[in-house]
Amino acid sequence: MTDEHGDSGILEIAPAGAEVGITVAMPSGGHTFLCTPARARELAAALGFAADEAESGPARHVTVRADELRRGDVRDGDRAMTVEAVRVEGGTAQVTWASGAGRSWNQMYDADASIPLRRRGRLPGA
Repeated sequence: MTDEHGDSGILEIAPAGAEVGITVAMPSGGHTFLCTPARARELAAALGFAADEAESGPARHVTVRADELRRGDVRDGDRAMTVEAVRVEGGTAQVTWASGAGRSWNQMYDADASIPLRRRGRLPGA
C-alpha cells in the first residue's frame, strides 16, 4: 500500500492478547493500534464496503420514495446501510437494513418519504 505521497508501507494485523494489533510501518516510522475484536470486525466490514464502492465506480447519488427502495440500494450517509428487503402495505414501507458491520434492523417509513441513496441496487434479473 502507499500513502498520499506515494511512499510504500506495510500493514500487519495480528492477535495481541485479547485485542487485535494493527501495525502500519512506513519508511518514515510506524504506529501500532490496538482494538477489540468487535471493532476489528467493523473495520474489516468497512474496508470491504469501501473496496466494493471503489470497484463499482463513482457513486450515483439519487433520492427515491421509500416504496421504491429495492434490495441492494445503499443509503447515502456516513455509515454503510444496505437494503435487505422492503415490504409495502398501504401508505407505509417496512425496510430491513443491514449495516456494513453485519447488523440488521427494520424501519418503517411513510411510502412517499424521500430516501437519499448513494447507489441503486440491481433490478431482479439484471
